[in-house]
Amino acid sequence: MKREWWAALAASLLIAAGGGWAAWTLGEAVPAGLDGRPLLAAVGTAGEKQAGKTIKDIIFETQKQVVMIETPTGSQGSGFLYNWQGDVLTNAHVVAGSRTVKVKTADARELRGEVIGIGTDTDIAVVRVKALEGTEPLSLKRSAMAEVGDEVVAVGSPLGLQNTVTTGIISGVGRHFEIGSFRYRDMYQISAPIAPGNSGGPLVDRMTGSVIGINSAGVEKNAIGFSMPIDNVIAMAEEWSANPMTELPGISADIGTDEGSEFQLDQMAEYLVRHFYDSLNSGDYVYAYTLLGSEWKEKTSYEAFREGYLQTKNVKLDNLRVDVIGNETADVTAIITADERSEGTTRVRKYQVSYRVGYENDQLKLLDGKGRAIDTDK
Repeated sequence: MKREWWAALAASLLIAAGGGWAAWTLGEAVPAGLDGRPLLAAVGTAGEKQAGKTIKDIIFETQKQVVMIETPTGSQGSGFLYNWQGDVLTNAHVVAGSRTVKVKTADARELRGEVIGIGTDTDIAVVRVKALEGTEPLSLKRSAMAEVGDEVVAVGSPLGLQNTVTTGIISGVGRHFEIGSFRYRDMYQISAPIAPGNSGGPLVDRMTGSVIGINSAGVEKNAIGFSMPIDNVIAMAEEWSANPMTELPGISADIGTDEGSEFQLDQMAEYLVRHFYDSLNSGDYVYAYTLLGSEWKEKTSYEAFREGYLQTKNVKLDNLRVDVIGNETADVTAIITADERSEGTTRVRKYQVSYRVGYENDQLKLLDGKGRAIDTDK
């Protein structure tokens, strides 16, 4: 492809950081539960790793370590946990001008992050989230470069829609261009679009589940994105993790305080319930169990919790509603449709369900749940 064409293309590229705060919308796949014992779930084995991972397995395992980042000015993007120190990789343009940021995790925690390293001509930054120290990071594919035709999965938070997934292939390699002060070299061109808010999220190898790139830019009104190969920037990130910058370019060393909009409780409660059922549908019952409040756990052992979810699949949500109660709790209600297996046969059943969602030790939890059957197939 001619160099002149790429120069013209670079002019139309969008750095997909996203500005301001967009409202959440949620798809189907949210919850249900009974007092003491879960009501619905998906077929599978409890958090047991399969020899050959499906794309759903890879997506869910990736989503657990992808975060949404918001700066004090309201700019929003994505990032992902890359080491055991609680360090998150993202794009420099996502956190530019900020020393501290808000980080929202997949299990609906709102945490404080500190930018400990940022590039001036390479679009990469590292955000340290102390609360995530000791959490297992995503695996990185450090050496072999991806090739044209390789299947990939991009995960991020376009327009504020956390943990959105797009799939595609590597459609080109070795792409070079500049946007503002940043120089992009040897970029992957991908057929998965990069929308505002996707910046900083991981590009994952469809076959292995390992991170091969950082999603960085997209072409306006086209299903084309560009991702920075992880092998090209990991040494720089690891240097900042080992020796954090005392001062950031153009930013005082004084960390200051977090300002800006809060994540809204109704959105977080709705998202937490959906994420709970995502984990069940992926067979990760250990993780799902951690999302329950302490009182629910006291009433239900893990073994009983897991047993309650083994014979249900194809959970579908309708008529979801969230009612906020005060500043720290919310009720989530819905109609659930599910296929339930019993004695070799499958029946379609409906339930009216509700969850109380609230904070426990500064983390949003499913405090309790209840439901009743409202319909059964004949």
